[in-house]
Amino acid sequence: MKKILFFILLLSINFCLSAQKKGEYNNYKMDGYRPIWFSLGQESEYGYKYCGGFGTYTAKHKSLAIYAPKVDKTFFVYGGTIDKDECYLLCMIGCYDHKTGKVCKPTVVYDKQGVTDPHDNPSLLIDKDGYLWVYVAGRGNVRPGYIYRSLKPYDCSKFKAISYKEIMAYPQPWYIEGKGHFLFFTRYDGVRRLFFKTSPDGIHWNDYHQIASIIPKGDTKSGHYQITGHYGNKIVTAFDRHLNGNCDTRTNLYYLQTTDFGKTWTLADGTEISLPITKKDSPCRIVDAESTGQNLYIKDVNFDKKGNPIILYLTSYGHQPGPKQGPREWFVAHWTGKKWNINYITKSSGNYDTGSIYVENKFWRVIAPFIDGAQRWGTGGEIESMISRNSGKTWKKERLYTKDSPRNHGFVRRSVKAQDPFYAYWADGNTERLAISYLYFADSKGNVYRLPYNMKEEWEKPEKMDYNIEK
Repeated sequence: MKKILFFILLLSINFCLSAQKKGEYNNYKMDGYRPIWFSLGQESEYGYKYCGGFGTYTAKHKSLAIYAPKVDKTFFVYGGTIDKDECYLLCMIGCYDHKTGKVCKPTVVYDKQGVTDPHDNPSLLIDKDGYLWVYVAGRGNVRPGYIYRSLKPYDCSKFKAISYKEIMAYPQPWYIEGKGHFLFFTRYDGVRRLFFKTSPDGIHWNDYHQIASIIPKGDTKSGHYQITGHYGNKIVTAFDRHLNGNCDTRTNLYYLQTTDFGKTWTLADGTEISLPITKKDSPCRIVDAESTGQNLYIKDVNFDKKGNPIILYLTSYGHQPGPKQGPREWFVAHWTGKKWNINYITKSSGNYDTGSIYVENKFWRVIAPFIDGAQRWGTGGEIESMISRNSGKTWKKERLYTKDSPRNHGFVRRSVKAQDPFYAYWADGNTERLAISYLYFADSKGNVYRLPYNMKEEWEKPEKMDYNIEK
């Protein structure tokens, strides 16, 4: 394993040098969908902490796909690359036309010029006029982020830079009608710190506002990750805490919301609370996983038909892969309007098995890599859906989406205003060695389509996959 990792790192370094000589690919049309492969490189008895096809990584990048009803198209962003053997990051955007059933050749919004790390993957926002905004993530406070906007509404062929060299890890931008852009993001100030800022137009921004900095007695540092969402004017964040700033000890689940564009923040019941949150037993804590020695990984946030928040998360007993720190159990936390209900869904084999929750009145669906894949303890696996018909109280298996795949599927993302067939969206990849990775999307009935790795025409139909699964 160590020899393989050394080879991968050497290959990456050599290619980074050559890539920088090639210059920027900004606004260049690529001739196919080629998501990036990545390994964090932290090896244990059961393989890498996480590794594989990371085109739709991380869960903390939102949103990655948005349906635009005015033009009947789904626009989507991902971390791309030149080819399977040349893994440096290109921040890409593509488009699926629901009328024709075709995808266009993808566009490079920003060429990261030698960066091989998909922590710098992009996020997407569409404003009221149909302009596409791509928020390119930075990493730490040294590698900057950028904001780009399409030259024309609903057109993903050309972009211009709006903002340069932002401190902006894990961007989660939301467009709030009548208000503007609301951006959640992370700064690295020795630890991972959560912030938000707002803008009426995406160009002129207000100051940073910190969300949380929990440092209890015995710790010397804070640290947090967050997953966010909005329902009308209600903007929410669900976040964890890192013991003494170590992200491998992420635990607990906290929740905050604002209905006035960030001026005031409240608990789910409307009780006002001041920022930043500094106490681990704050009233905004809804799950105390720390007291049972558990890690907690937040996966998605959605809302019921009344606009009450639903948080999808996973717990385990440690950060390393393999059976020793299991079980890894999935839950939903649902605010009923009076209290938080915590309900169990199912188990899977990895901390970084990442999926999304869909809500259609009382019918809820989670699509995720619940089933072990070709790489037993690697990130992801085979995609399956679980459903609940009683607002998350009980769950049962619905259907398999993939089967007998040569590579693990992972990081299943929900399209905003999701419309079949572009309902769920993910990438695959070998979690043990550098290999080819593909992008996929699927409808709510379990039909799976693979985006073309090589394209000759400007618009081509994705390949419908045959996994020999009885629908």
